[in-house]
Amino acid sequence: MSWRRLVLSAVLGSAAVAASAGPSIGPGALRQRHATLAPQLAANPLGLPLQMQSSEAGNRLEGDVYAVLEHPFADVSAALGDPARWCDVLILHLNTKQCSRVTDGGRNRIDVRVGKKVEQSPQNATLLSFAWQPPTVRQDYLDVEMRAPDGPYDTRDYQLMAEAVPLEGGRTFLHMGYSFAYGGASNMAMQVYLATVGRDKVGFTVAQPARGSQQAEYVGGMRGVVERNTMRYYLAIQAYMGSLSAPPAQQLDKRLQAWFDATEKYPRQLREVDRDAYLRMKRSEYQRQRLLAS
Repeated sequence: MSWRRLVLSAVLGSAAVAASAGPSIGPGALRQRHATLAPQLAANPLGLPLQMQSSEAGNRLEGDVYAVLEHPFADVSAALGDPARWCDVLILHLNTKQCSRVTDGGRNRIDVRVGKKVEQSPQNATLLSFAWQPPTVRQDYLDVEMRAPDGPYDTRDYQLMAEAVPLEGGRTFLHMGYSFAYGGASNMAMQVYLATVGRDKVGFTVAQPARGSQQAEYVGGMRGVVERNTMRYYLAIQAYMGSLSAPPAQQLDKRLQAWFDATEKYPRQLREVDRDAYLRMKRSEYQRQRLLAS
């Protein structure tokens, strides 16, 4: 593998875990956002009750997803308000090689090893250490935020956040976002990727609507990278929550299968490996992660 591919793998892997866009908007504004987005959530071309937003400004990339989860707020709050359970979400992503909750002096952090989309030793992956901020957990609102000030290859100021409010009918409205800043080295690596193996990849936002015989065009470039990883993490949360109804011994396989099945609905954006390779890799990584936590 060339030095460019090595740099690219680390940068894109960290970008996939780096996280959240703008700050939390709060319970009142989040409920209002749900009301405003109701038409788009009900008739989304992606086939999901989801609205995605992304932006590129200067040297910063941001992504947000607003989505309805078919799970009670109490269950979502219990899962996403627990730093240890976030590792069961994050490990579903292709680039996550290992995740652990670490307590140091009464403070929690989430250490994530990110790397290639194939099997890789955690020792050869890049460490991103997210400081876990004390979450806001109420009966009607959840707000979670993690921050990593430094990343590999001239990336920095990683933020990951999630906030949620309950909806009628035992559902939950979720806002999840991620953002990171980058410098010259990481920009160069991304441009190499976008000009080579990533040149045909797109995001999920329509840049040019379909006209006549012409198909719709989707955003590409850096925004496409952000949107693909935003979707991967939304699907990870969805798969994790859906797995909790299964007996404990069956939960891992259920969420691995669910995550892969969901990504296969968007092959142009998300297809990277085949099912057997994904399942084999993730089962191995999960067992290694369990040993680390024991």
